[in-house]
Amino acid sequence: MVDCIVAELLLQQNYLTDDPINSIYVGGGTPSLLSPKELASLLETIYKNYEVDNETEVTLEANPENITKESLKAFLSAGVNRLSLGIQSFHEPYLKYLNRVHSSPEAFRSIERIVNSEFKNFSIDLIFGIRENDLAIWIEDLETALKFKPNHISVYNLTIESKTVFGRWLDKGKIQMVSDEHSAKQFEYAHYLLNLKNYEHYEISNYCRDGHYSRHNTSYWKNAKYLGVGPGAHSYDQMNRQFNVKNNSKYIKAIRSSEVPFHMEHLSRENMINEYILTGLRTIWGCDLKVLKSSLDFDLVRMNTEIIDKLHANKLIEINEDKLLLTFKGQLIADSISSELMIETS
Repeated sequence: MVDCIVAELLLQQNYLTDDPINSIYVGGGTPSLLSPKELASLLETIYKNYEVDNETEVTLEANPENITKESLKAFLSAGVNRLSLGIQSFHEPYLKYLNRVHSSPEAFRSIERIVNSEFKNFSIDLIFGIRENDLAIWIEDLETALKFKPNHISVYNLTIESKTVFGRWLDKGKIQMVSDEHSAKQFEYAHYLLNLKNYEHYEISNYCRDGHYSRHNTSYWKNAKYLGVGPGAHSYDQMNRQFNVKNNSKYIKAIRSSEVPFHMEHLSRENMINEYILTGLRTIWGCDLKVLKSSLDFDLVRMNTEIIDKLHANKLIEINEDKLLLTFKGQLIADSISSELMIETS
């Protein structure tokens, strides 16, 4: 698989044209299981065949059970300078409920090892909305994470999708969905506490201090081009999206024949408008109304006057210097607001 991803990097080296790379993100699956040689092979291929900025952020998604003193040294040696750690919770029963491999003690040890290593930039992922009436556990998770002073914290509401283990359990009544009211209360507390500790809320699920935005995710929200390699990876060149085949064996077979197995979707003007609204509203930068007019010939306010007036009256949005922004109250129902402002596609 690693050899094939290296091969795809060579096949796709003209995808981003001359745009320099400022973010490399090794994620999906469990990339922290890669051997030092495998990880170095991937990164060396990128540096040798792409124009890479000197200050590029190189992030590796890591699970607590894979964090050792030796692995941290190997990550640094390979060129990784940022870790995204999937803690999810420090509460042992929740880790078992979420079917996580690591234990609560391992979660603590992994962060302590990172803090005591040469890594200066790391992020912690936490999940809320796991069980009803568990605000005290959520508060404890947040306060525990904050003790380690990570540069970045992501807080995600647990979602249950069909055709997954949780989805089947939900259908059989083995688990219950957490109410929107309870999830909102947990999110509100996270927002209050993280702001109190000087973390900037720069995207609905993401907080950072001292300007440590995730370059990877911020690129998505700011409509930047990106290349994804490997099975199931997505790429975007501002005009088209392409999706690699998810099946490992089909992917490997195609790459060995020097073909990238992907499906391409050409984005219509309506698609571009809707994506700009959906991604922009999630961030502190909001939707730039001037950009929508100049680039896509779309006047968001004029086309949605009644909706905009209603949202503004309900204190869900605000407009500052031609930027349409969600208030914190609006962020609680961001998807609903985005849907109201989007236009129909043919």
